[in-house]
Amino acid sequence: MQDAMYSAMFGAMSNEIRVDLIANNMANVNTTGYKKDQVTFHDTFLRFAHDSVVDTKTYLRGENVFPRPDILAKPRLSGQYVDMSQGSLAPTGNPLDLAISGEGFFQVRTPDGDYLTRNGSFVVSSDGTLVTEQGYPVLGEGGPIVIPQGAQVQIDHDGVIRQGGAEVGQIGVYTVDDPTQLEKIGSNLFGVGGAALAPVPAENAVVQQGFLEKSNVEVVSEMVSLIESQRGYEAYSKVIKGSSELSEQLLQKVGRV
Repeated sequence: MQDAMYSAMFGAMSNEIRVDLIANNMANVNTTGYKKDQVTFHDTFLRFAHDSVVDTKTYLRGENVFPRPDILAKPRLSGQYVDMSQGSLAPTGNPLDLAISGEGFFQVRTPDGDYLTRNGSFVVSSDGTLVTEQGYPVLGEGGPIVIPQGAQVQIDHDGVIRQGGAEVGQIGVYTVDDPTQLEKIGSNLFGVGGAALAPVPAENAVVQQGFLEKSNVEVVSEMVSLIESQRGYEAYSKVIKGSSELSEQLLQKVGRV
C-alpha cells in the first residue's frame, strides 16, 4: 500500500508539472516566434527476484517451474524540452518584420550577453540601429545593423539588406551545433545553460520579409493534453486517498487482534 501511495504521489506531481507547462504554452499562443515546452515520460520497472529467471522448459506435469514474471511499470517525468517545430508565417506588410522559414535564429545583443530568438518583429532606433521590441540590437556579420533613417529597404531570402539596389547590411541567421541544449531565458530569448553562446551560420534558413512567425502552439492539442493531465492528476489523487484509507483500516484491524 505504501508502494502504491508513493507511485501515485510521483504520478500526481508529474502531471502537476505538465499542467503548468501546458498553461504557459496556452498563455503564449499569440506570442511571436514562441516555441512550446514539452515533457517526456518513461517507465521505471520494478522487478521481482524471479523476473530475471528465463527458462521456457516445463516439468512437473507440464507446469512451469517458476512463477510467471510480473513487472510493474511506474511512469515518471523524465525530461523537459523545447519543441522547435516551425510555426506558421503571417503576413504583416511591415518591411522590418522578418520571419525565418526553416532552422536558425536571429542573434541579438543584450546587457547580459548575446542570445538567439525567432521573434523577428524589429524596429529602427533613433540612431538607425535595427533593434528588437525590447531595444536589443540585432546582430549581423559585422555586429549591430545600422539602417539609414527613413530608408526603404529590401531584404532578400539570405538576409541581405539593400537600399536602392545597394547592399547596406546583412542580417545574420544562426544556429548551434546542438539545438537541444538551448534553454529559454525569458523575453523569447534562447541561451545555452550558462555556457558561452557559440552560434554558427544556419544553412537551411530562408528569411521572409514582411512576415512574422506565429507560435507553434496548437490550442486544440494543448486542450486535449490539459484534460488528459487533469484527469490523470485526479486519478492519482484517488489512489493516494484509497491507499491511505486501506492503511488506516489495516492498522485498526491489526490493533484489535
